[in-house]
Amino acid sequence: MRAFYTDHFVLPLPAEHRFPMSKYSLLRERIINTGILPHENLYVPEAATDEEILRAHDASYLERVQNGTLSSKEIRRIGFPWTPSMVERSRRSSGATIAACRAALEDGVAVNLAGGTHHAFRDHGEGYCVFNDSAIAARAMQAEGRVRRVVILDCDVHQGNGTAAILRDDTTIFTFSIHGEKNFPYHKEISDLDIELLDGTGDRVYLDMLEEGVQRALALAHADMAIYLAGADPFADDRLGRLKLTKTGLAQRDALVLELCKARGLPVAVTMAGGYARNVTDIVDIHSQTVQIASRYAWSPKGA
Repeated sequence: MRAFYTDHFVLPLPAEHRFPMSKYSLLRERIINTGILPHENLYVPEAATDEEILRAHDASYLERVQNGTLSSKEIRRIGFPWTPSMVERSRRSSGATIAACRAALEDGVAVNLAGGTHHAFRDHGEGYCVFNDSAIAARAMQAEGRVRRVVILDCDVHQGNGTAAILRDDTTIFTFSIHGEKNFPYHKEISDLDIELLDGTGDRVYLDMLEEGVQRALALAHADMAIYLAGADPFADDRLGRLKLTKTGLAQRDALVLELCKARGLPVAVTMAGGYARNVTDIVDIHSQTVQIASRYAWSPKGA
C-alpha cells in the first residue's frame, strides 16, 4: 500500500495552531518506526493544479488564496493566517488525495496522511480547510476517465458541510456523513445521506448506525471508488468531538468501512481528517491504526 504525506511543508503558525498540526509529522514517524509501511512506500505528492482545483472551487476564491488577498474575515473563518507555505501545503494536501485515488485504483487501498478538508466550500474556506480535497480528487478521477461515479464516506465527527454544498447538484458523486448533531458546523448542509448522532454516543450505537448508513450509501451510490474520511475526532477524549468512541471502536469503524467497500469491489482512498484529542499521542494512535488497518485491505480491484 502507498501513502502520501505533506507534513514537511511547515506552516509558520502561532502557538495556538501548532498543536493540532504536529500530528502529521508524528504520524509519519510512527508509521516508519513501527514498520506499518516501509519508507519507500511513502511519497510526496504533486501539488493540485489550478485546473484540478477549479473543478471544485471558484476562480476568484483560488486567486485570492494564491495571491494572499483573502479578507481578514475570510482568514478568520479558515482559522490560521495566510502565508505562501499555507497555499503550497493546501495544494499538496489536495494533490495527495488525488495521488491516493490513483494508487487505490491500482492497489485497492491507498492513504493520504493528511486531507479530509471537508469544510472548504466552493467560494470560501473554514474550519482549518482551504481547498476541499475530496471534491477535487473525485472530479479529477472522473476527468481522467478513471471512474464514472464516486462515493464519499465521511466519518469525521463534524459534518462535511463544504463537500455537501459543492456536490449538492452532482448526481455522480454521492456524499455520506455521520457526525455529531449539535457539533460544528452549527448550520448543516444537506448531504445525500446524513446520520446525526447525539452527544455521548458510544461504540455500540455508533457502529450499528454506521453499518446501516454505509450499506445504504453504497447501495444508492453505484460507485466505482470510495474516498473515506477517517477522522480521529469521534474519540472520547477529543476536545471538539462530543462523542464517546474508544480506540477499539474506531478500529472497528475503519475495518467495517473498508470491509464493506471491499465486498463491493470498491477501491478506497483514505484521508485522515480531524483529530483534536488533549494528548497528541492519542491522535497519532488513532490515525496510525487507521493506516495499519487499511494496509490489510490492499487487493487487486476488479478488472485490474
